[in-house]
Parts: sequence; structure tokens; C-alpha cells
Amino acid sequence: MYRFLATPRWLGYAALTLAAATVMVLLGLWQLDRYHQRAEINARIDAGTSATPVALTDVVGAPHGGAGTVGPQPAEHTEWTRVTVTGHYDPEHEILVRGRTVEGAVGFEVLTPLVLPDGTAVLVDRGWVRPASSGALTTPDVPAAPSGPVTVAGRLRPPESRGGRPQEVSSHAEIRRITPTAIAPTMPYALFDAYVSADEPAPGFVAVPAEKQNALQNAGYVLQWWLFAAMTLYGFGYLARREGRGPRPDNLLDDEDEDEDQLHESPR
Repeated sequence: MYRFLATPRWLGYAALTLAAATVMVLLGLWQLDRYHQRAEINARIDAGTSATPVALTDVVGAPHGGAGTVGPQPAEHTEWTRVTVTGHYDPEHEILVRGRTVEGAVGFEVLTPLVLPDGTAVLVDRGWVRPASSGALTTPDVPAAPSGPVTVAGRLRPPESRGGRPQEVSSHAEIRRITPTAIAPTMPYALFDAYVSADEPAPGFVAVPAEKQNALQNAGYVLQWWLFAAMTLYGFGYLARREGRGPRPDNLLDDEDEDEDQLHESPR
């Protein structure tokens, strides 16, 4: 009854169905991997909320080159680790990161180098401030960095991609993305190839929240692709079964009625 499946036409249908179902299964596996990656990031964010901070140099390697160089990049699994670092701020080389949104408003994140006792420095995101009311080209009201030795606790953040060198705007320097390799040539010391987002910003700042990943969206895509694959295979099986059964009984009756009508209408 199903010998027709060995015909070239149905073999082509079967190959196309299997290829489509395989692609959909692979897309589901890719989304499943993305789900695990994002869920792991969210777990690190949650764990860092109550974790005891560790020394910065215990998590990421310090730079060993001269001024304008950077150290090694932090390992991927260290992102959002709660760290602590002691040094003194260098407000002369402070940079504003433009186009940052917090609580639905677009403003600036304030990036201030913290110089360690060994002469190297790490960029500290001290928090978010609103733009000046007179326009984006005006320097916003930024609380001054404290003088003297300070200890900062915060989350370790990896460098952002595609960043450029700071640009002078009015009386301050601005960047769009935090990329230490692009910022280091403008600094009189070596930089860590990461930055620290302060846990408790000083008065006048708004804390930059840790943005969790939407892992559930990827889980939904997994179910979607695998459901499509199952429907594709089911559709092929349904059509093959229908073809194997041949015409339905009601179709046969219709054909018999048509033959009988043609017989009555034919000339005697």
C-alpha cells in the first residue's frame, strides 16, 4: 500500500522534510545553549548581591606594561563578580559615558580612574547622572570624586566592544562605550582591561542597575523550533497515510454518481 513512498517524487518529499526538521532541531539546540548562557549570567548577578567582595587582582590580572597599555582580559565567568579595590581617584582624567539609560531617562555614566598603590589604574563607574538642562553639549552636574585613599566595592564588568577614544566636548571628555584598550592611550598609567561598577554610588548619583538577561525568551524559542520540527514530520506522515489510503469513500460515491449521470445523458 505504501510502495509509492519509493518513487522519486515521494523520496524528494521525504528528503526535504527531514532536512527542514533537522534544521529546526538544530536551531532549537542553539537557542537552548543561549538559554543556559543567559541563565548562568543571571545566576552570577543574583549570587553577587550577597557575596563577600574579593580583591580585584584575585579575579583579573593586573597590567604590567607602561602608560597607555592594558592588562589581560578577565575570564568570561568572572563578569558580575563582586570585587574590592583601594586607591585614589584621578578626577583630571574623568570621562563621561554618553547615551546611557537608567529608569527610562538618557544621561551619562561617570567613569573615574582609580589609581592603585602600584601606579596602575582601574576605571570605576561611579554612577549615572542626568544631562544638563541647557543641552547635551554642556557639562552635566557631576559630584566631585572624594580625595585621598578610598576603597571601592562593586561588580567587575568586562570591556565593551567597538569603543573609540575619548572625545573632548566642551570642558569634559566623552565616550560611547567603555573599552579600556581605546581609553588607555589617553591615560598616564596602565589600565586594567575591565572596569568596576560601584555598588553604592555617592550622593548625587543614581546606581547603574545590573541588567538581567531574558533567558525565558530563549526557552520559548526552543519549544517553538522543536514544535515546528514535530509538525513538519507529522505533516509528512499525514500526507503519506492519506495517499496510501487512496480516494475517500465519499469521493468514490461522487465518481459513481457522475458515471451514472453520464450514462443517462448519453444518447440511446
